[in-house]
Order: sequence, then C-alpha cells, then structure tokens
Amino acid sequence: MSKTKIIVLQMKELVYTGIFVGLGILLIVLLFVMFYPKKEKSSDATADVTSETASYVPGIYNSELKLGENTLNLEVVVDEDQIKSVSFVNLDDSVATMYPLVKPSLEGIEKELIAGTPIDEIPVQEKSKFTQSMLIDGIKAALTKAVPEE
Repeated sequence: MSKTKIIVLQMKELVYTGIFVGLGILLIVLLFVMFYPKKEKSSDATADVTSETASYVPGIYNSELKLGENTLNLEVVVDEDQIKSVSFVNLDDSVATMYPLVKPSLEGIEKELIAGTPIDEIPVQEKSKFTQSMLIDGIKAALTKAVPEE
C-alpha cells in the first residue's frame, strides 16, 4: 500500500504564497489592460465637440490665448447646432501689428466653421501653421464650455 505523507505548512509560508499569487494575478491583469487593443472611440471632450451632429448650449463663450506677454480673448458665438461667429474681443492694434497673421488666420478659420466644416478638418496653411493651430486650440477650448452636460 502507499504511504501517507503528511505536509506541515507554517502560516508564514501560506501568507507569502498568497501575496505572490495575488501579485502575479495583479501583474497579469495590468499587462492585459495595458496591451489589449482598444477601440478607437472619442472620449475626449473636444472630440465630442467636433462631431458633425454636435449640439451646443446657445450663447457666447470665451477662451484666452497667450501670445508672448499679451493675452487675447477669443469669443465664439454658437447656436444650438452651429457656430455663428468667432472673433477677438480686445485685439489691440499693437498686437495686430506684432502678430500680423492672427487676424487673417482667424477670419479664414471662421469662414470654414460657419460653412459647416468640423473643427478638426479645417485646412491649415503652411505659412501660418502655428498661428492657426493655436487659434483652433483656443476655439476648441471655448467650444468645450458650449457642450451641454448630460
């Protein structure tokens, strides 16, 4: 007949084993979460704003843009389903002189937005790429305030 073996385990060994098993499971879950391919979904507020079926709370929304030592207030007027206008509130002549691409860039972006172009699909000109991207970011910041809370 077979001999019965008796195993004596100390509590310390059980605790260490439990801790290592728990850490192993945690590591596997962490690796799964990190490397599992995610679906491309827009959870960012600016992505919600840019959808073509975007709905806004009608009103006037502002965001501030920093240009060197100057601060510009960007004003976005929205209706329930579209952007009505985009303009500067306090564009000083000295700022317009120092940054000559700001005003024409904003006018071009405003025409595109009023025509119904989603903000992420606005074509950016090579000569004013930085200025236009800064203005688009400012408009996105103002539009995040216009999105109704659910």
